[in-house]
Amino acid sequence: MIEFSQVSKRFPCGHEALKSVSFSVEKGEMVFLTGHSGAGKSTLLKLVAAIELPTSGSVVVSGQNIGKMRKAAVPFLRRNLGLIFQDHKLLYDRSVFENVLLPLQISGFDRSESAKRVRAALDKVGLLGKEKMLPITLSGGEQQRLCIARAIVNRPAILLADEPTGNLDSAYAHDIMDMFQSFNQVGVTMLISTHDEHTVERIGGRVIHLQQGELIS
Repeated sequence: MIEFSQVSKRFPCGHEALKSVSFSVEKGEMVFLTGHSGAGKSTLLKLVAAIELPTSGSVVVSGQNIGKMRKAAVPFLRRNLGLIFQDHKLLYDRSVFENVLLPLQISGFDRSESAKRVRAALDKVGLLGKEKMLPITLSGGEQQRLCIARAIVNRPAILLADEPTGNLDSAYAHDIMDMFQSFNQVGVTMLISTHDEHTVERIGGRVIHLQQGELIS
């Protein structure tokens, strides 16, 4: 499903975010990325999503070599990915419903099918009664749930989450990780970066630990 082979990523400023990283994630696995801030977790997830390209080595996602893909092919790859960012990237001038609708509009779904999918996604994350509200009126935990609804509305095969519980209290964090477990149980491949060791221990799953850009365990 995801395979890194001797992957390094050096930015134009000279910073080497990843150094000869190799690992694979099988279909249906739940894998946690751990490591201190700046260890390379976010960069690794961006490589999977083709937001960044490797400087050397190969990143293969669902059979596609990220470094050799044509730009026009990237949106088709991302249709099978759900992306949850640390900074939410919500559209604050659009309603909850419209935020979740956006990926389906980009993919060309018709309005009727899109509306069904949006309401199903909002129902899964407990926001169905708030579809007309603006994101700014939601709590931090609810905004994170909105991000998750937007990420799963396409019914992706792979879900990537970058510190999804980083700014949440323990109750919200617990709920969101339980939600991720339920997605994984129906076959969604999960790659989640986190610094929350308690969550990793409670949920289980494989752990990939990064330190200063190197995979150490």
